[in-house]
Amino acid sequence: MKIVIAPDSFKDSLSAEKVADAIAAGLAEVLPHAQLVKCPMADGGEGTVEAIVAAGNGQLRRNQVQGPLDAVVDAHWGWLPDSHTAIIEMAEASGLQLVATAHRDACISSTFGTGQLIEAALDAGARRIILAIGGSATNDAGAGALQALGLGLFDDQGQPLARGGLALARVARVELAGLDPRLAQVRFEIAADVNNPLCGEHGASAVFGPQKGASPEQVQLLDKALGHFADHCARVLPADVRHEPGSGAAGGLGFAAKAFFAAQFRAGVEVVAELVSLAEAVKGADLVITGEGRFDAQTLRGKTPFGVARIARAQGVPVIVLAGTLGEGYQTMYEHGVNAAFAITSGPMSLEDACTGAAHLLTDRARDIARLLSLKARPY
Repeated sequence: MKIVIAPDSFKDSLSAEKVADAIAAGLAEVLPHAQLVKCPMADGGEGTVEAIVAAGNGQLRRNQVQGPLDAVVDAHWGWLPDSHTAIIEMAEASGLQLVATAHRDACISSTFGTGQLIEAALDAGARRIILAIGGSATNDAGAGALQALGLGLFDDQGQPLARGGLALARVARVELAGLDPRLAQVRFEIAADVNNPLCGEHGASAVFGPQKGASPEQVQLLDKALGHFADHCARVLPADVRHEPGSGAAGGLGFAAKAFFAAQFRAGVEVVAELVSLAEAVKGADLVITGEGRFDAQTLRGKTPFGVARIARAQGVPVIVLAGTLGEGYQTMYEHGVNAAFAITSGPMSLEDACTGAAHLLTDRARDIARLLSLKARPY
């Protein structure tokens, strides 16, 4: 029997690799002769770098960069030397988790550190850069990242523009001359599932600004500032991409990537699945086990179990989901390749206890599943 184990991480608890290890341990106790293929996954959010590096014999590299509010942070990124591919999680440099709730400020936070990571990848000789852009603390249309890479932004007095989304209202001139010429030689891909435009009622500021600390009044100001920046970019670039799906991703970093890097947008789970060769691993499998911290109707929006189930379904392989909790509407996934889903908790418990004991709980549930699988081999 061949079983592919392809889970996402359990946020605030276990990495995808450790989730896979815990599931494999439970299966092996009951099915010692089964072929267990561990394939840790991610969907472009937290854990994407680790999943790809682990599967591709890559390297985890670290750089000190400026965080979203300028404090220096230690950010890691992935490097696949065989293909000269860099994997960058922008949240490592410009993420919401780097800023305490009381200090979140969408008006001044900047993607400058993400640009510094891109520069590090260029210095390493990257030919392909994958940007995973979930979890941002920023709302600057990617201007900070572009400034780090040499783009000139000036006010009407000819002074360099301050960082942050609100400062973009004062842009009077955009200069391309200083932009790193190596960018034109690199293929950029964006791993994201957000299809918002840059501006308007469905744009970056209106939809994501409040969770980054913006008041209703600031949301309006930021929206106008991003539109003003897009106006100036349109004067020096061949195309205006502000209305394209995904331009509002990560506070508008999607806009910068599309406009200045000609980046292609792809579902994060598809990018990861390709790089870890999930489809190849599923060939000839009898079962796929995947999972995530919370499994519910939102999984349909391109989260890991959805992407894994699509690949398994195409090959006629059944899928079981193990989740920290089963939320409202999880049954809808039964129409999209998932055959069964189980919560790992054994009874009422606090979130803290569930997170602390997640590895043991996963092993216990995997052992239970293995016992069910072993029944068909018993004579009656």
